[in-house]
This record gives sequence, structure tokens and C-alpha cells, in this order.
Amino acid sequence: MERYLKDFDVQPKHSSEAALRRWRSAVTIVKNRRRRFRDVANLHMRSEAEKKKLKIQEKIRVALYVQKAALQFIDAGGRVEHKLSEEAREAGFGIAPDELASIVRGHDITGLKAHDGLKGLASKVRVSLDEGVKSSDIATRQNIYGLNHYTEKPSRTFLMFVWDALHDLTLIILMICAVISIGVGLPTEGWPEGMYDGVGILVSIFLVVLVTAISDYRQSLQFRDLDKEKKKIFVQVTRDGYRQKISIYDLVVGDIVHLSIGDQVPADGVFISGYSLLIDESSLSGESEPVHISEEKPFFLSGTKVTDGSGKMLVTTVGMRTEWGKLMETLTEGGDDETPLQVKLNGVATIIGKIGLAFAVLTFVVLVVRFLVEKALRKEFTDWSSSDALTLLNYFAIAVTIIVVAVPEGLPLAVTLSLAFAMKKLMKEKALVRHLSACETMGSASCICTDKTGTLTTNHMVVHKIWICGKAEEIKGGESADVLKSEISGRVSSILLQAIFQNTSSEVVKDKDGKNTILGTPTESALLEFGLLLGGNFDAQRKENKIVKVEPFNSVKKKMSVLVALPDGRIRAFCKGASEIILSMCNKIVNYDGESIPLSEVQERNITDIINGFGSEALRTLCLAFKDVDDTSNENEIPTYGYTLIMVVGIKDPMRPGVKDAVQTCLAAGITVRMVTGDNINTAKAIAKECGILTEDGLAIEGPEFRSMSLEEMKEKIPQIQVMARSLPSDKHTLVTHLRKLHDQVVAVTGDGTNDAPALHEADIGLAMGIAGTEVAKENADVIIMDDNFATIVNVAKWGRAVYINIQKFVQFQLTVNVVALIVNFVSACISGSAPFTAVQLLWVNLIMDTLGALALATEPPNDALMKRPPVGRSVSFITKTMWRNIIGQSIYQLIVIGVISVYGKRLLRLSGSDASDIIDTFIFNTFVFCQVSFIVYSYC
Repeated sequence: MERYLKDFDVQPKHSSEAALRRWRSAVTIVKNRRRRFRDVANLHMRSEAEKKKLKIQEKIRVALYVQKAALQFIDAGGRVEHKLSEEAREAGFGIAPDELASIVRGHDITGLKAHDGLKGLASKVRVSLDEGVKSSDIATRQNIYGLNHYTEKPSRTFLMFVWDALHDLTLIILMICAVISIGVGLPTEGWPEGMYDGVGILVSIFLVVLVTAISDYRQSLQFRDLDKEKKKIFVQVTRDGYRQKISIYDLVVGDIVHLSIGDQVPADGVFISGYSLLIDESSLSGESEPVHISEEKPFFLSGTKVTDGSGKMLVTTVGMRTEWGKLMETLTEGGDDETPLQVKLNGVATIIGKIGLAFAVLTFVVLVVRFLVEKALRKEFTDWSSSDALTLLNYFAIAVTIIVVAVPEGLPLAVTLSLAFAMKKLMKEKALVRHLSACETMGSASCICTDKTGTLTTNHMVVHKIWICGKAEEIKGGESADVLKSEISGRVSSILLQAIFQNTSSEVVKDKDGKNTILGTPTESALLEFGLLLGGNFDAQRKENKIVKVEPFNSVKKKMSVLVALPDGRIRAFCKGASEIILSMCNKIVNYDGESIPLSEVQERNITDIINGFGSEALRTLCLAFKDVDDTSNENEIPTYGYTLIMVVGIKDPMRPGVKDAVQTCLAAGITVRMVTGDNINTAKAIAKECGILTEDGLAIEGPEFRSMSLEEMKEKIPQIQVMARSLPSDKHTLVTHLRKLHDQVVAVTGDGTNDAPALHEADIGLAMGIAGTEVAKENADVIIMDDNFATIVNVAKWGRAVYINIQKFVQFQLTVNVVALIVNFVSACISGSAPFTAVQLLWVNLIMDTLGALALATEPPNDALMKRPPVGRSVSFITKTMWRNIIGQSIYQLIVIGVISVYGKRLLRLSGSDASDIIDTFIFNTFVFCQVSFIVYSYC
């Protein structure tokens, strides 16, 4: 607690009993929240990653409450005065950066009013709320008010990795042995013979440390690049009078930021305008209830999320002066969590390490006992020399080196190397892997639940067909638009343009060249483009009519509604959305003259047939409707029934090239592809058949039918479901949960919206769309598909399988080398009293095994044959029967070869003389090394 208080530097001008009471109250709240948070964390913890995340959130929340208590204490004792610098005054600014920051951070309505509210603040930061910041002022604003960057922990240098590698306990023991060996060897054997063993060990240690440090340093550079990619967030701002997209790091105080559902608030700011804005502040405050932002509660905090509505805010604070920046100063986040495979292999490494320790101790005991027995038999037990001490030291070095060789620290290293290599390659292939474990998990995926729009299709939508005033028309550019205008009356055209331009969250803006640019979702952009094609004027429509209330589109309601005040004083409601939903809200239809006439059952059936016909042509269908609100007493309530149908729209979204091949690749690999979409059943089935997802024995159902099933029915039907249309986010979540728990499948899920976050989080691997995806979806995903392409998802699966296979190859190689090295040294020590592999030689073997072997086997790129194998199940053992066969077979083969050379080597090679034993030992070592090289080649192939 004291650490947080120290960070916020609470120094009130005047203390008072009331202030102290408020302070104690706030501290009590903090303690209670911490206690409650720990209880919840302990009950619901599911993984180390979640545990770490919750700990960080706890720190953030505690810091926030302490800070708020500090602000209350300051307010009670007297407000701090902020002086405006000469530089800011000369630049024309009228408010100091710290004062501006404290108003928003403290939710200080009184302070805001003291500066004449929003307009007063805008005036003091020299910005027009309509035109935005001028590009020529950017540098000045950054100099005075700061950059939108957070202070980051400095990256580790290469020497730090060298230092870490030197801290390995076994290497330290070997270094001590080497120094002692040199100290004893020089007096007994003289120069330079007395240096050979000691220096050889030191050189080997140096090379092992160097290679390890290089591997770790390269890996850290890859993760740094990954971190930079993860932080590339763009927002829409108004600058120089037009709307544009910029990086959050380029934001300055005074920018006008446009926010919509799923966006992350990029800086602290003040509300300008908006509709139904709900902000999730749980990442800061811990409160689960979203906060409604309006003129009464106008403050935005950096790092929070927009859960509903849309609006604009004035940026008042950036970088380290923001709420989030202040809290980040008090926190240091730990490193990446280990992946499941790393955890599993760490367990394997521990067991093998214990076996190696036992062999090392036995080897040392056997060698020492034989030495002492031989010394006693020669009656030299009481006669000790420095050479005897050197022999015992050599035995100890051999035992320690056996431990170095036996402990397979290369296993986790190989996993990390393989995952880092895969992440780097996938980044180039438009897949940003946010979590290490995602690569290995995707390799085991047995099911992919994918969206349609933007993933299987191009997400470049155009209005292809319409039905209006009883006629269906195909739209093929300007000529079709001219024909349409001649076939409908001016009144119908006026109502249609109102429905298009008023009921939208997108905008038509002019770029630097004066050309129209549409900013918004693909569906709304297609409608706006159609409206412009009909000769409509977006700006004129918006100025002529006043929007009273907006209900933004969301995936639950599947519609967007708006109340508009017309120039003549009437209130008109417009609604658009899923065809069957809007049609069910209509009891009238517009005729050629623009009049509302009753909608008969026959007409309703005909319109339903039109909608189904559009859907069967793989068109996404929408309906547009309006209603004149006569009851002015409820003018702020948007009607839910009694609308007049204007038009049915068929929007074309062409299938992405290569999707069909990618789906076939998945099916051949044993990965089931399921389409989960909000479109109607006919559109979904048409696209699914075109992609090859929907087969003859597959099932296509709608969300309402799925929701009405019992648990037993779901368990029976889910394996057959290939298409789910008109689904809600909760349907996707339910499907994913049952696939994982009832059918034990490894499930990958794609998503782009805020409401997809639960399914992305629930899935074994969440895949968020980089282009269409919201920041909330991306935050809950494991992989971000930067090009929104299904073919990229297949690449992720292919690389995931490559990672798994590569690690299996390395484990197979590592265990074989360990078994042979341990058995050869132990058996030789028991039989002959000496070890054929010296400490230097074993260190060289360790260098080959743990570093070069990992680099060779763990970085093999994937091949097409990987996608012809079935996925690896959850319960399948990592070390397969084939691997055990190879390990045991190779070990027996190598032991036989080395055993033959040890026993019959001198005779076979016709060696004699005093150096024959040394030559044989050298030959044995070289044979052993070449056996490992050949095994690497075998594993690689």
C-alpha cells in the first residue's frame, strides 16, 4: 500500500478531519477489494496465464483506488495550482498539461466547468471541434503536451544473456574443476601439457554459453518484433477538416477521435457527442457494469473499451500523463508463460535429469572405489601425490559432465526456438501470433468454426440486386442507377436516400484531393455507395435533418434503428437489418408514389420468396424500413412495430480466391470446417456449398433451432452441423463449449466483433480478424489474421503441425544421445575403471545436442505432407510408439558399434604402443559424434 502512496506523491495544502476520514474510507475500500479479488481469483483460476493476468489487474485496480483516494484527499485539503509554461503560453495554449490531465483523471466536473466546459477546453488547446488539429501543429503539441507513448522496460542486451547462461550451476562447477585442473596440472605435468584438460573444459564452456546466449538473444529480438506488431492499433480522427486513420502513437492533445463498438480508448479525453456510449472500465476499476458516457459523465480513460454505441472525444491527455500511463509506472509485467508443451517437456527433462544424476553419482563412486582398491592392492594407499588428486578431480569432472549431458535443458529451448521461428514466419504470412502456445495448439486443431463475411469472402461488398416498389433490379453501375431513378418516383427516392444516409454509423468524407471516401463497415459502405450512385448528398442530408436517437447495430438484435427530426417538425424512425427481422416489424409497404399501403399476407410471402431467392444466389440480404412517429410524447422511444418496408437489398460479397482449396486441405487433414454466420440460411448454404464446407451428409441449421435443442439433441446433432445461420454470439459460444467438452475436440474459432470475445476466449485457439476485427476481439484472441483470409488460417495450422513434429524429432534425438552417453560411461567405468568420454568431449556433445541439434531440427519449415495426416488428439502421448522404436533401436545400434570398437578396436585397427588406448578413445568419441550426425539426418528426413 505504501508503495502505491509513494508513487502518487500526496501532499495536500491543508489537512482536515473530513479529509482524513475520506482517506481512511478509501483505504478500507482498497483493502476490501483486494481481499475479495483474491477470493475470486483462487476460486476461478484455470491457468498460470490467467493467474498472472489477474495479479496484474489486481495491482492496477489497487493503484487506481489509492490514486482516487489521494485525489479525494487533495480536493479536501485544497486544489493544487498548475502553472502554464512560457513555451505553452507563447504557442497560444491556455492550460497546463498537468492540469488538463488531473481534470480527466480525477473526473473533476467542477474543474471542467471552471474552464467553460468542452468548448472552453477546446479553445485553450487551440482546436476546432469541427476541423480538428492542424498537421502543422503536431510537433508543437507533442513538445508541450507529450507523446502518446508509455515508458517501457529497456530491452536486455546480449551481455545480459551471456551472464544468465554463465549462472548455470553445473557449468559453474565445471569451471571450478577446470581452474583446479590447471592449478594441479601445471606443477605435475608442466607447461603446456598441464593446461590441456583445464583449458579444453573452459573453451567448451565458453562455446556452450556463447551459443546459448545467441539463441536466447535472437529469440528475444523476435519477441520484440512481435510485441511491436501487437501494439499497432489505429484509430480514426478528424484532422485538417477531414477524417483519417492514424496510429494511436501519433495522437496528440486536441485530436478529435471517433469511437465505435469494440474500440479501445487510446488516450484520456472528454466526450464531444455520441449515441448510447457504454464504456467497459473493468480493466481499471474492476467494476463489471459498463459506464454510460454522456455530457453528465464526459470523461474517457485510456485503456478502456467501447462495448456499445459510438461517439467522438477530445483528447486531453496522452502517454505517461494518462490514467493508464500513471498506473503502468507502478507495474512490471513478467515474461511469457510457458506453453503446455514446454510444461510437459520440463517434466520429462526433470525425470531424465534425476536419472542422469543417479548415473553420475554411481559412475563417480565406481571410479573412486576402483581407484582406491587398485591403490590398496599396490600397497600405495598411504602414498598420495598431486597426480592422484588430479585423477580424482578428473573423475569428479566426468561425473559433473554426465549431469550436464543428461539434463536435457535443450528440450524447452527447442520448443521455444521452434515456436519463435514459426511465429516469425507466420508474421510474414499475415498471421500475428499473440501467445506462444497458439502455434502448438493450432497443430492439434480438429475443428475450425469460421465466420463467412470477410473470412471466406473478400469483405468488399457492393449492392448487386434490389427489390423496390414491386420490382427487382440488378445494379451494374451508373446505367442501372439511371434506369432505377426513372422507375421510382421522387418521393420514394427521397425516403430511400433518407433511410440510407440517416440510419448509418458510417460516414462519407472528403480526402485531401476532394474525392469522396466512405469510412465504416463493409455492409454500410456498400449501402452508402449505392446512395451516392443514386445521386444522394450525404452532407446535405445530415445538415437538413437532426438525429434524435440512435440504437447502433449489434449481433444480438441484428438491426440498427434511428429517430430523425425532419425539417417540417415531424419525427421519423428508420430501421435496417436482417431481412426476416425487419419484415416481421413491417405491416405496410411503400408504393410507387411513396405512400404507405397495407402489407398483405400474399405480398409478405412474395417478399419472403424474393429474400430467399437473393440468398440462394449467395447474396447477403437486408431490408430498409421507416415509420412516421405520430405520438410526440414518446419521441425518444424508437418503435418496434408498424414500419413501412422500403426496399430489399442483395449485397454481393465475392468468395476469396483460394478458399475452396484451403477448405479441401483442411478436410484432407482431418479438420472439420463449420460456418457460423449471422446471414440467412439460404445465403449461408450457397456460400458453404461454393466453398466445399457443406456436404451431402452435412447439416445446415439456424440459430433459433439450435437454441431450442436439448443437451442430448445437441450432443447427437453437433458432429453433423456444418452451417449455422442467423446465429447469435451465444450460439457460437455454446457450439464451441460443447465441441470441446462433449466431443473432446480441439477447436479453433474466428471472430471479428466485440460479441465474439466469449467464443474466442472459450476456444482452444481464438483467431481474430485484423482488418474487420475490433480491439476487444483481438485482445481475446491467440492469433490475429492480418488479411482476414481463411487460407492464412490453414497456414497457421500447417505451421502448428510442423512445430509439433519438429519437437518430436528433437526429443527423439535428445533421448537417444542421453541414453547412449550415460550407458557407455557407466559400463566402461564399472568394467575398465575409466570413462571413454572425457569432460571436454561430453561438453562438445552437449553443444551439439542442446543447441545445434535444436537449431537443425526445431526450425524445419512445414511441407504439404503434414496436412495429409489426422490431427493429434488431446489424450495422445507425446512420445509415440514409433519414437520409442527409433530411440531404442538407435541406442542399441550405437551401443553395439561403440562396444565392438571398445573391445576389439585395437585388434581391428591393428594398434599397438603406449598411445593405442588414447587413439581408441578418440576413435570411439568420433564414432559417437558421427552416429549423432547421422541420426539428425535420419530425423530430419
